Amino acid sequence: MAAATRGCRPWGSLLGLLGLVSAAAAAWDLTSLHCHFGTFCECDFQPDFQGLECDLAQHLAGQHLARALVVKALKAFVQDPAPTKPLVLSLHGWTGTGKSYVSSLIAHYLFRGGLRSPHVHHFSPVIHFPHASHMERYKKDLKSWVQGNLTACSRSLFLFDEMDKLDPGLMEVLQPFLGSSWVVFGTNYRKAIFMFISNTGGEQINQVALEAWRSRRDREEIRLQELEPVISQALLDNPHHGFWRSGIMEEHLLDVVVPFLPLQRHHVRHCVLNELAQLGLEPREEVVQAVLDSTTFFPEEEQLFSSNGCKTVASRIAFFL
Repeated sequence: MAAATRGCRPWGSLLGLLGLVSAAAAAWDLTSLHCHFGTFCECDFQPDFQGLECDLAQHLAGQHLARALVVKALKAFVQDPAPTKPLVLSLHGWTGTGKSYVSSLIAHYLFRGGLRSPHVHHFSPVIHFPHASHMERYKKDLKSWVQGNLTACSRSLFLFDEMDKLDPGLMEVLQPFLGSSWVVFGTNYRKAIFMFISNTGGEQINQVALEAWRSRRDREEIRLQELEPVISQALLDNPHHGFWRSGIMEEHLLDVVVPFLPLQRHHVRHCVLNELAQLGLEPREEVVQAVLDSTTFFPEEEQLFSSNGCKTVASRIAFFL
């Protein structure tokens, strides 16, 4: 099913985009009520891959692997008329490297309503699962929520943010939904997309990128085969991650591990120029340089990678204008 191309257009500031993520998360209970009664649950799934690819190419700095993996996985899944299981993506990398931005773009280019679509469900540990003592209730509610919304619309997107702040036991209720069984609790679930986002594996990804730089290898030569094993091991070793000792890992239910590389100075420059363009401002070298000078880079000796990626670019630009 092809949607009319929405095209590659300015997205507004990254800060504003992340605000939409928070707003969508905060609106969870209201959307839940609507979808429970089926009032506003007409499927609005209209994928626009041309727009997605264009936006990723223009605005996602320094992430050749993430860009290629996400587009390839989504295209193959959506174009399959009868997938045998949902698509399960796990996004990993250092803070500010583009994980939340990519998940927001995916929602925007798959659903007419983007993050505000009743079929895009965003979960945050702090907002939705804040109390460890309520975990049994959370499990029951999450299972019912996923089951109910997939009954309303099989083309649904579930985003789980900050997986490294999530109680490991909670994700076990999702395991039956992520595999290849044909029927789960009477629900048609095989056309759903699940995305899990975390910083876990970020240090290991950074180390691979640093070693490549020290070996004078081009950044684009880094391949998934180098990163996937170290990310998987980081997941298995992190007792604070939602997948720790999880059947989801044991059953190999993650379809694609998407690594986000640490950002170098020229990538941060790209982000600054993008942000100025989104604000309708001409490129000003003194502002660009001021933002770069105020950014912390690591390791201490090489000063190679941005400590916060592009996360603070919008606020820093406002300070230096």
